[in-house]
Amino acid sequence: MASGKRILIVGGVAGGASCAARARRLSEEAEIIMFEKGPFVSFANCGLPFHIGDVIEKEEALMVASPQLFKERFNVDVRVNSEVVSIDRRNSEIAVKDLSSGETYTEKYDALVLSPGAAPVRLPIPGIDLPGVFTLRNIPDTRRIREWVSANGSNRALVVGGGFIGLEMTENLVKRGLTVTIVEAQSHVMPALDPEMVSPVHSELKRCGVSLRLGESVTGFQSMPDGSIRAGLASGGEEQADIVIVCVGVRPETKLAREAGLEIGELGGIRVDSRMRTSDPAIWAVGDAVEVRDFITGGWTLIPLAGPANRQGRVAADVILGRDREFRGVQGTAVCGVFDVTVASTGLSEKTLKRLGLWKQDYEKIYLHPGHHALYYPGARTISLKLIFSKKDGRIIGCQAAGKEGVEKRVDVISMAIQSNRTVFDLEEAELCYAPQYGSAKDPVNMAGMIAANVLRGDSSIAQWDEIASAAPFVLDVRDVKEFGKGHVEQAVNIPLDQLRTRMNEVPGDRDVWAYCLVGQRSYYAMRLLSQNGFNVKSISGGYRTFLAAKGGK
Repeated sequence: MASGKRILIVGGVAGGASCAARARRLSEEAEIIMFEKGPFVSFANCGLPFHIGDVIEKEEALMVASPQLFKERFNVDVRVNSEVVSIDRRNSEIAVKDLSSGETYTEKYDALVLSPGAAPVRLPIPGIDLPGVFTLRNIPDTRRIREWVSANGSNRALVVGGGFIGLEMTENLVKRGLTVTIVEAQSHVMPALDPEMVSPVHSELKRCGVSLRLGESVTGFQSMPDGSIRAGLASGGEEQADIVIVCVGVRPETKLAREAGLEIGELGGIRVDSRMRTSDPAIWAVGDAVEVRDFITGGWTLIPLAGPANRQGRVAADVILGRDREFRGVQGTAVCGVFDVTVASTGLSEKTLKRLGLWKQDYEKIYLHPGHHALYYPGARTISLKLIFSKKDGRIIGCQAAGKEGVEKRVDVISMAIQSNRTVFDLEEAELCYAPQYGSAKDPVNMAGMIAANVLRGDSSIAQWDEIASAAPFVLDVRDVKEFGKGHVEQAVNIPLDQLRTRMNEVPGDRDVWAYCLVGQRSYYAMRLLSQNGFNVKSISGGYRTFLAAKGGK
């Protein structure tokens, strides 16, 4: 498309704003107009919960760019409080309603970019619109929540939904001095992750005084005479709070696209190709409202994250202005801080693979619990890490990790490996920064690769805790006697690793033997020792620490 064409962008924030700025950097001749229904065109919506908790004290810190900055720096005409109400594809024009004056006017386009975002899901239950029941999407929402807490002297909060936003809201409400209860319909918070990987989050929430109502759903809200809000629960119980924040997910804003006849995918998002073009060759779409390809499976997915939205905006601008660019897809790399615990993930989880019918015999998982830096250096913190990979070729499929330090650093490395179609053998050989205060000579990333590579080479035969009931093996605990005495698997027999060579006669040779220790290292040594002496033995991945996590994640 010639650079002097007219580009209209519907919606700002990450996708639309990045598209506008990129388009201007590529062409001084293009006319660029951006329309935003709200009063703010570009703000850090990921920072909204932290402003509620006064971690980000000043609201203006959330403002990424103003209409004035866009005009002065990029010569982009930004029109806030301007709602695009319809698209006339035949005549290549849009109708815009000025929400300040109520007037409606039209604008022609050569290229139209839709970046309407996604709206918080409002549960279809009684009382969802009561005063004191909020969702969080933008700065006006933030203002209303802050004002309600201050004006009403709120002491108790109910957070409905234990996903990323729900957990961030929980932490920040606690920082404001409120007592918080989370109601989550699934059996664990952070439902996108596998249950055993969120056990540290459950523990941290309880440590900080947060009450958890898991496997529970809200059926309705009711205003009480004392000004509080009563939430009825499906179990027949109830919760009372001074403020309710509903964080049960978001839904793509597709009304404009639907009414214009653009293709909508099965997941409810605007369908786009790899160049972010919709079913109309003159219209592009980016951000939370679009369906894109999953990088690993190639299937359609919805990923409402700021990073992909920003990159999609850049791709759309490039293509509109004649460059051959493609969006490679998404893998859902994300991180969340919950008080002193960090949880991060990338790629596909085990539960997702099973839901898609892809797990079968094709994939394997390993667990490890290394220190975030050298153990001999003071302050080492444990990282619990789960790696999923292909049994066929070792290709990395997904990773989840939790801990207090160094978590996101490792997941970022593995995320890049996934994007590069790398394998566990590449993780094994990865050359990463090492000094004792930052890492180890064998970084947790290397360790994950080594453990997985040992499995694929046949040097290690592993078992999983969730298989133990059906397999009924002889369970061998190779920890020290004191460790065993503090807690162990019910049917386990304790033979410490250092005594195993002299006590092998106590291990049955006619049964499958599954060995475990605290984290999996000593049981690996035991597996190598026993297997070379004729025993049919496996090491239980992740050891007793993963066993406890599996119990705590449910």
